[in-house]
Amino acid sequence: MTLYTGFAAHIDAALDALVAAGTIPGGLDRTNVSVEPPRDTSHGDLATNAAMVLAKPAGIKPRDLAEALASELARIDDVADTAVAGPGFINLRLSDDAWRGELAAVASAGDDYGRSQTGAGTTVNIEYVSANPTGPMHMGHCRGAVVGDALANLLAFAGHRVIREYYVNDAGGQVDVLARSVHLRYREALGEAVTIPEGLYPGDYLVPVGHALAADFGDSFVEAPEAEWLALFRTRAVAAMMVMIRDDLALLGIRHDVFASEAALQAAGKPQAAEAELRARGLVYDGVLEAPKGTTPDDWEPVELPLFRSTAFGDDQDRPIRKSDGQWTYFGADLAYHFQKAQSADALIDIWGADHAGTVKRIVAAVAALTGGSTRFDVKLVQMVRLLRAGEPVKMSKRSGNFVTLADVVEEVGRDVVRFTMLTRRSDAQMDFDFAKVVEASKDNPVFYVNYAHARIASLHRRAAEAGIEDGPADLSRLDTDELALVKLAAQFPRMVETAAGAREPHRIAFYLYDLAAGFHALWNVGNDRPERRFLVVEDAQATRARLFLASAIGQIIRNGLAIMGVEAVSEMH
Repeated sequence: MTLYTGFAAHIDAALDALVAAGTIPGGLDRTNVSVEPPRDTSHGDLATNAAMVLAKPAGIKPRDLAEALASELARIDDVADTAVAGPGFINLRLSDDAWRGELAAVASAGDDYGRSQTGAGTTVNIEYVSANPTGPMHMGHCRGAVVGDALANLLAFAGHRVIREYYVNDAGGQVDVLARSVHLRYREALGEAVTIPEGLYPGDYLVPVGHALAADFGDSFVEAPEAEWLALFRTRAVAAMMVMIRDDLALLGIRHDVFASEAALQAAGKPQAAEAELRARGLVYDGVLEAPKGTTPDDWEPVELPLFRSTAFGDDQDRPIRKSDGQWTYFGADLAYHFQKAQSADALIDIWGADHAGTVKRIVAAVAALTGGSTRFDVKLVQMVRLLRAGEPVKMSKRSGNFVTLADVVEEVGRDVVRFTMLTRRSDAQMDFDFAKVVEASKDNPVFYVNYAHARIASLHRRAAEAGIEDGPADLSRLDTDELALVKLAAQFPRMVETAAGAREPHRIAFYLYDLAAGFHALWNVGNDRPERRFLVVEDAQATRARLFLASAIGQIIRNGLAIMGVEAVSEMH
């Protein structure tokens, strides 16, 4: 139990005491009662909104309830002072021993410090990447891949069972275009001079696929009509692209538990099943879409289509789930896919590019309809990444045809730099990835700044050992107010894990680690002018051991946070 969860339990016990005393009635909903640091640290160490939340249902004035609750909390040994603020907030100031105890808790829990059980018993399916299987991963895919993978790590650390899923879009027109592109490369492998026309995939990455097909089938399909080779070439090309995509993702340390095929989904009749379910609920009907606003195109004609009642859920018009030729719309197929995912999960998360923002409302509505609102569903939008080199746009990759490959970026700056950088901003905010800045050794580069803190701590332990001061029992009473202030920041990590997981926002971990590293560096730098305040004071082994204990705890939390982000903590900077 961490300090924050411990005080949540103390507040529960204090409320139970007020129920027993007849001050408030029993059975009040305490779900929204929180314990968190006050916005102004001068007000105390912890604050709770318990009186504000419970006063109205308890039939008592918020301030009166706050005074009664504060009196109960004042009995706790770790509470040095209580104060009621404003209309009924309660601020608590804790004893120094309470913070020293939390420091010991970090050491005791080790790699599990911050791990939570808030998600215990809940399965979350998170679908991310899901790039079309038409080529290698590029930097347009990278950010969503990292955000999704870090979010999966975060949810697992918060106690959820997590299913990591990739949706293979192998049933759309784009894979037919891929097959035709590969057919040209197949003919090229047999010695024919070919030109890749506009509309096909030009990248050199298809050359090996063409050679493999030539080796297996010779010239059997050179003059054959498309109907004879399209399905075969499509299957072989998609399989080759998925091997390439898996290899690219592995460069970032990303893996998936499930690769779900759109073609298999349709072959199994899942869209028909979803349609039948929605028709039974009156949420799909046959109707005619309104004519396009403005000037009506000459080729437009009213056609009866199966429509989903998305207007009942806030959309601006009902949406077709099939096309006029009977084929499923992207929305229709997507609806069935989400219905399938919901069968094995309590909550769904999609990581989508920001260009899909316009379709979020309708798919959220469809999932709510299909699950009866019982499945939490979040769509996290990810903005594109602009690649720069010293402030100038990066030229495109010749190999890929029209984009910068993920593999090239990872090769240049390293996996951990890429992963950390992708989490240094909210996913829905625009990001610049400057090759020069992401490897810069400065405070302005979070990748460097956080790792530098961890490397300093590792170096500190090496230097202490060289000075004959080994890790051992530490007298934590030697830690002063400034040092305990860093402990207070460190103690927020478990709470940060829970709030970041609840909000589905892994970037909060990166932000927190930067703040923690900044706090550590600031304390370290005090020793530059005041030698007695250095972490390593050879003449005072007891003070050094206490500070080593503190530094170890900070290093542990940095490692735990970086592990959630999928980044390895370094012990030396090069």
